[in-house]
Amino acid sequence: MSRRPRKDVPAQGAGRPTVSVCRGCCCGTEKIPGVDHAAQLARLRSGLEGAATVRAVECLDACEQGNVIVVQPSAEGRRAGGRPVWLGLVNDEHAEQDIVT
Repeated sequence: MSRRPRKDVPAQGAGRPTVSVCRGCCCGTEKIPGVDHAAQLARLRSGLEGAATVRAVECLDACEQGNVIVVQPSAEGRRAGGRPVWLGLVNDEHAEQDIVT
């Protein structure tokens, strides 16, 4: 364990927005047909590389809107008034492109 004070350790993705991609109960599974879920996550990670932290998370409990993605502002964005945005039915490449751009 490091003896360096915790405040000196930058958080992963500090200063960047976080994109949480639901991959729990229904999202990211065959329950949402016609989507290559692994490729979707890879495209989001590739398209947002350096701009946002993309992470797969457990069920966000919004299964009726699967695939669900939550875009959370950076700490600076939050201080400026930004709030998390929940996106549902992200089931095609056009929706992914809207998130990436």
